[in-house]
Amino acid sequence: MQNNMHEREEFHRGCSSGQSSQAPPPAARALGLDALHGLCKEIYPDQGNPLTVTAVVKYWLGGPDPLDYISMYENPGCPELGVPPHWHYVSLGLSDLHGDGRLHPKSGPGRPSGFGFELTFRLVRDRGETTPPTWPANVMQQLAKYVFNSGNMLLPGDHVSWHAPLDNGSGRITQILMGRDPQLPASVSTPHGEVSFVQIVGVTSEELQAAQHWNGLGVVNLLKTTRGCGPWLLTNMKRMHSVMDEDPSVAEKIQCGIEREGSNLSGVSAKCWWVQVTGDKNTEKYREKKEDSDDEDIKPIIKTERLSPCEQERDTGFSDMNCVKVLPGLHLTFNLEAGSLLPLAIKGRVMHGRHFTFKSILSHTAVTIVAPSVTGTLVSKEKPYVVRGPWLQVLLPEDLSEKMANEFQVLNTPEQIQLPKTFSWPEHKLVITVVND
Repeated sequence: MQNNMHEREEFHRGCSSGQSSQAPPPAARALGLDALHGLCKEIYPDQGNPLTVTAVVKYWLGGPDPLDYISMYENPGCPELGVPPHWHYVSLGLSDLHGDGRLHPKSGPGRPSGFGFELTFRLVRDRGETTPPTWPANVMQQLAKYVFNSGNMLLPGDHVSWHAPLDNGSGRITQILMGRDPQLPASVSTPHGEVSFVQIVGVTSEELQAAQHWNGLGVVNLLKTTRGCGPWLLTNMKRMHSVMDEDPSVAEKIQCGIEREGSNLSGVSAKCWWVQVTGDKNTEKYREKKEDSDDEDIKPIIKTERLSPCEQERDTGFSDMNCVKVLPGLHLTFNLEAGSLLPLAIKGRVMHGRHFTFKSILSHTAVTIVAPSVTGTLVSKEKPYVVRGPWLQVLLPEDLSEKMANEFQVLNTPEQIQLPKTFSWPEHKLVITVVND
């Protein structure tokens, strides 16, 4: 289970520091590694020594790449299911390969091995291609860095805003959804614990947005029915259209799901800050400060958040959680990417009786917007804006949520908005501004 939203690690898209080799397993017995190799050999009996991307300097020795190895297999596909030949990448290192505590706490049967999962990726093989491209290994290493740095797991249905073609080219596959690997088991027992397999699926921005506004697993399951991805969720970097454009019935199913169920995305990492408002004056400012080491171009990294507000309180890492302050009025500010998700937060979450959290990418600060029906919160009709430690809660009554849903429609086409854009509800002493920051 994902345990918090500390998502400060930006997925830099630099060159992988690994190198491609026919490297055998290390001389010392790595029983976790042996177990995963044996599992893959059941699928690829003729590829016992696959081409492998290897971390030159291992992570526990100070190297930059957390994954020890990434095996690359030649998969013939499945013609009867319409699955074309492709390259199948399998990571080795998110689970415990060695069992000696060098990287992961020691575990055992019935418990997760390391983080409890490995990543896989399936890339459509070009005609005449004889060796697999190595850029997917870089994507896998960056995702692994995120997991190691944040402690957050990646699970089927999660998604990642990558913001660039995965292969550094010029195509439209610029985002990531997570699914289940169709050939590897849901979970496998190794000497060091249980391991599952989470498959990276390259998608378009429109498909990512559909997952945000509805739910990741719902979109992944629809992708399996389309020619663009197919039942094994292949990534085709030459795909130029979203599955909704290719098949209007898919778009209709997604829209029906959104209207019926709302969104299961309950949190994003974002640039956001707030100012306390007393009367007509802003009397107290709260904006997280960048540390000198922070990247200037950090962007939000978005994925499903599974915490309720009362659970989130326990994981903030702050000891001053007993300091509660009621704000008489509030001015919230979001950067454009976070602001473009306000329609989702209101229409897909709050109006369905749920909560939505914007977690700062620069600090532990969090802003949680809640519906009146959400339990375990600090806010009430009389006290709609309450701060506890670094955590601000905002209660939106039904009438205000409906007004916001209507006014926030302009944020669905952010390219047409003149920034900064300010929305104001004086009767509720609330102002929200979206800036291009």
